Amino acid sequence: MIQIQAALFWAYATGATFAVSAARQLQWWQRSVHEEGVRTRSHAANPYLMLTALFTAVLLVPTGLFMMWQNPSWATMQVARDHHGIWAGFVLLYAGGTVVAALLGFLVAQALVLVGAGYWAYLQCVGGHFLLFGVLIHGWDGTGYRRLLTTNQGALRDWPRDSVVNNLLHFLTSGTFLALLVLGAAVVGTMLITQIGWLLEGWQLPGADEDRKVARVLAVAIAAAGVYGLPFAGAVGASLLVRLAGWPLGLAAFAAVAGFALLTRRSPVRLLYGLVGVPKRHWKADLDLELT
Repeated sequence: MIQIQAALFWAYATGATFAVSAARQLQWWQRSVHEEGVRTRSHAANPYLMLTALFTAVLLVPTGLFMMWQNPSWATMQVARDHHGIWAGFVLLYAGGTVVAALLGFLVAQALVLVGAGYWAYLQCVGGHFLLFGVLIHGWDGTGYRRLLTTNQGALRDWPRDSVVNNLLHFLTSGTFLALLVLGAAVVGTMLITQIGWLLEGWQLPGADEDRKVARVLAVAIAAAGVYGLPFAGAVGASLLVRLAGWPLGLAAFAAVAGFALLTRRSPVRLLYGLVGVPKRHWKADLDLELT
């Protein structure tokens, strides 16, 4: 249901977020296989991976294809005027690529979680959502938000002739926005319910209370701010820096700020991450602690 230039970024970020939400369960899944002494479960039997694939195939892909059919101009960020401007093979690549991107995001984040690099798994969510919001806010030519908030090429050309409020009202009263509202309630609602549910499920496993430092409601709020709010703010900041200083200097300045906020050992983001209760150790570490 998102514009196709940002769809793969969203799919990757969603898959990674699902894996991080179920990080503790994934570690217990791996631990149970280890304790059995033989590999009796394949990756295809992983219920969290399969549910991620099901969500992508049943909700993300069909809603995206619907928006492409309903308004191809909006779905392509006003690149294509109508259906004739979209190559048929591109639709096939979009549908398959969305599923592949979501599974790739899940598997990369899962691999990081299982080796005890949960924070780096979280950064997969941040990076994917940053690219998503970056495309929607800035785009490739600085008009990303205009392409998001207009329904066709004519409206995009006429944007400077009217006020931002009127342009926004035109979009909010369009059939495209109504379709986004209905489809978004189903897609985003299901996504958030699943992610919160997996977090709550993970906190019920042994050791979760030791890692989670705040109440569950506050932990959910922190997790949502870290996965969605932080990348959105970063995309807005990056866009402003690029507009003020140009691409090279703007991106360099943003990279310096992002590196300090995300990668330093005492960064505020790392501090907040530690409050939520996502595992910070290798799954074998918890097993060794119980055996000692």
